[in-house]
Amino acid sequence: MHTTNPYSGLGASSFWKTAVSSVPVDQIRGLTSAGTLLARHEAIGTAGSCFAQHIGRRLTAAGYRLIDVEPAPPFLKPERRSAYGFGLFSGRYGNVYTTAQLKQLILRAYGHLTPEDHAWEEAGCWFDPFRPTIEPGGFASEAELLTNTTVHLQRVRGLFSQLDVFVFTLGLTEAWRSRIDGSVYPMCPGTTAGRFDATRHEFVNYTSTEVAADLNWCIGFLRRINPSMRFILTVSPVPLTATASGRHVLTATTYSKSVLRTVAGEAAGQHGFVDYFPSYEIINSPVFRGAFFEPNLRSVTTAGVDFVMSTFFREFCVDPRVDTPDSDPEPPADLSRTYDESGADEDEAAKCDEAVLEFYA
Repeated sequence: MHTTNPYSGLGASSFWKTAVSSVPVDQIRGLTSAGTLLARHEAIGTAGSCFAQHIGRRLTAAGYRLIDVEPAPPFLKPERRSAYGFGLFSGRYGNVYTTAQLKQLILRAYGHLTPEDHAWEEAGCWFDPFRPTIEPGGFASEAELLTNTTVHLQRVRGLFSQLDVFVFTLGLTEAWRSRIDGSVYPMCPGTTAGRFDATRHEFVNYTSTEVAADLNWCIGFLRRINPSMRFILTVSPVPLTATASGRHVLTATTYSKSVLRTVAGEAAGQHGFVDYFPSYEIINSPVFRGAFFEPNLRSVTTAGVDFVMSTFFREFCVDPRVDTPDSDPEPPADLSRTYDESGADEDEAAKCDEAVLEFYA
């Protein structure tokens, strides 16, 4: 056997035996080579799928400067705020599941796109097709909806102009869009609001090429208007609630997550100002033997969220120029508490519009 080859000088983290199987799970380190170290004074923004809500919530609790450009009004009780889309992300845009949806949000915020399908009316109530759940009972009038949308997009534009770091969690490749102008909906019309019309609405399952093109467009555009902005990308570890692809939901989930993981990793490899955080791998790795999933094999235990976030803080939030860690995060001790992205369980539940699809099972 040759003693000198490209593998002979690699460190312990390059080998499964020394980096994984011989190491206690709570001692696995070096899952990412973070170039983005978050300082407490920096402006941080979040968007994406339901899982992104945990990142923002934990950053705020730890004293980091999470920007919220659309805070809840004082009269709205704290326990009701998430139901109206407040406090979930840095803006009241709800779940942004796809890179196409993020691109559309940016285009609308900067006045480059006005979707034709701008309002849905149901029994005298009006719903925003692109934020269908932010007003559970709908707006009182179309004018009220449009005024709210105008203010919302102005706030989003202001958000992107001030951020130091943008954390985006990629969630899905499947989406529904308008056959009229290609506008992308966060949910299929007729599920949370609106009416489905096969002559007006179509299903799309984005390819890796399409997802990458949209993500790179978003990164390029945001860097042009904010040249110092950095990005942290992550992929939601939560399987699809349902698929309209015609495939089994398990293989549809594998396709979706594989595409998103590939695109996020490539973006991090191509740009020095983009990092990838492996929340998907942490929850889904065989190392943890499914311990971070509930018996339904979709809902993630609170211990899983804790473990993901302790890793995030260790990898991204220890900045020797500004911050000193209080202590090394403890491994999760309680594997019994859970959260469901439908928002049904636990105080720290994430609001997930997609979870409503389970009703149709």
